[in-house]
Amino acid sequence: MATKSLRSSGQISKRSLAAFAGKRDSLLQCLASRLSRSMATETQLPQTAIYNPFTPTILRRPPPPVPNVLATVYSFPYMEPLRFTEYPANQLHLPLRRDILHRAVIYEANVHRGMRTANTKWRSEVHGSGHKIRAQKGTGRARLGDKKSPMLKGGGVAFGPKPRDMSTKLPRKIYDLAWRTALSYRYRRGELIVVQKVEDIENEDSRFMKQIMQWNHWGKGDARSLIVTRRVMPKLFQALNGSKEQPGCGQHGIVKEEADIDVKDLLELGRVVIEKRSLDAILREHSSDLNMRVPSAVRR
Repeated sequence: MATKSLRSSGQISKRSLAAFAGKRDSLLQCLASRLSRSMATETQLPQTAIYNPFTPTILRRPPPPVPNVLATVYSFPYMEPLRFTEYPANQLHLPLRRDILHRAVIYEANVHRGMRTANTKWRSEVHGSGHKIRAQKGTGRARLGDKKSPMLKGGGVAFGPKPRDMSTKLPRKIYDLAWRTALSYRYRRGELIVVQKVEDIENEDSRFMKQIMQWNHWGKGDARSLIVTRRVMPKLFQALNGSKEQPGCGQHGIVKEEADIDVKDLLELGRVVIEKRSLDAILREHSSDLNMRVPSAVRR
């Protein structure tokens, strides 16, 4: 009985498997056309319509707000407060970085050292014949070559000055950061005085400018001052910087045009008196290290 039951169960299992295989083949034959049609339809979809979960999604978000600082705008030369103006904190309220200021000052000094235009001629650059002046031996005199020898008058210069480029390199973003760090240092110490417009004085006499400097506590007793203007003003420049014919009151301060100042000038004297439009132009020119683009976050 046990063997008969096992045989019967084996026959049933074989029959069931054959029936299931027949049903599977018929099912596949029925769905073959649908599957081929669906596959063809999916291949005709555009590439952008297929969702890929492994592709990173870029999310845009607005930049965080930058706090502003206030600066008082005065009138020149009477120093009456006119209004307040705002500047971003990343322009006039940066922390002090002595290393960046040092690199900027060294970079500017090397650029000025490299501005040497003296050029003397070596014997190969002097115009003249290459014929030997006298015989090598038998004259009892020193040996000489041609007349372009450095030992003769009119010849070349042996070790004369030549144009040399002694400038060093500094990344633009670091140099711009040094500018704004120097201005921030002056602002945080209360030594950055913003005036609406520097008007040319009425009299080019140095005594008149000396009274203005002493009245505003900008003179020698309170540390000298640097006045930065947008353009050259003849009487003001004459009164402060002076000339060969008439000396100025340079012991109280100096005045420079906006295009002639550098980071060292901003740090050298006691305070900086600058026009508002000059300050805006400097901050606008030296802001390459600021990321003005909208930041993006990548979600994977």
